Amino acid sequence: MNNRIKEFRARYNLTQEDLAKKVDVRRETIVFLEKNKYNPSLKLAHDIATAFDSKIEEIFLFD
Repeated sequence: MNNRIKEFRARYNLTQEDLAKKVDVRRETIVFLEKNKYNPSLKLAHDIATAFDSKIEEIFLFD
């Protein structure tokens, strides 16, 4: 699974730390997500999509 988190962070002018605080995870979790080293839980994927006012499918690409 790939994702567009970094792209959406840039669009919303958020740092990794900012996004981590919004979704209540550590910054390292966002780092691992952006590097595709970690697959999020459905709840985390939902929380990230909500933070970007988007749908999960717009951020997480299921290949």
